This record gives sequence, C-alpha cells and structure tokens, in this order.
Amino acid sequence: MLEEKIIEKKYNQACDCPITAAIGIVGGKWKPVLIWVLMPGPKRFGELHKTIPGIALKVLSRHLKELEADGIISRKVYAEVPPRVEYSLTEKGRSLQGVMDLLADWGRENILEPA
Repeated sequence: MLEEKIIEKKYNQACDCPITAAIGIVGGKWKPVLIWVLMPGPKRFGELHKTIPGIALKVLSRHLKELEADGIISRKVYAEVPPRVEYSLTEKGRSLQGVMDLLADWGRENILEPA
C-alpha cells in the first residue's frame, strides 16, 4: 500500500514569493517615498511634488494612480473652484507603517549614519 505524502508548497518561482508580490505594489524609487510622505496625513498634489525633489510630474501622477488602484492611497476631490484634490493613505496603506518605520531605521543606522 502506498503512503500518501503531503507536499508543502515551496516558492520555486519568484512570482510565488510574498516578498515579490509586496514589492510589486510598493516597490520602486518613488512609491515608498510617497507612502512615507503620506504617513502623517493627507497632502495635495502640489505639496507632494514640492516635498519630493526630483520626481517628475508625470511620474508622480502615474504612481499616485497605481497606488490608488492597488488600494494603498485614496484620492478625495473637493467640489471647489479651483478643484482641490487630496491624497491620503487607506487602512491598507496605513498598515505599512511598521514596515516603513523599520526601513527608515535601517536606512538611518546603515546608510545615513554608518558605524
């Protein structure tokens, strides 16, 4: 009689890895910065652009749309003239607080102030 073996799923492909999935959403040069800048509270498009030197308007706009589509940020449009739009983190986005704090600590300890 053959014994049945239970085989645990192994991460054989990079696309199966949860780290790859997470980096696919929040990775890159500007997305972590955008999330970090929005941690304290909502910001308008112009504030984000001024706060993040070097980011092109087109790139900022694209990344905000991508983060919104992925449920990390929300976009609130106020019915005013001129129109006012604010970006803020969603609950899902705020759940990244611990990860962002750890990355910031690591950066301070190992890059900005190496021992």
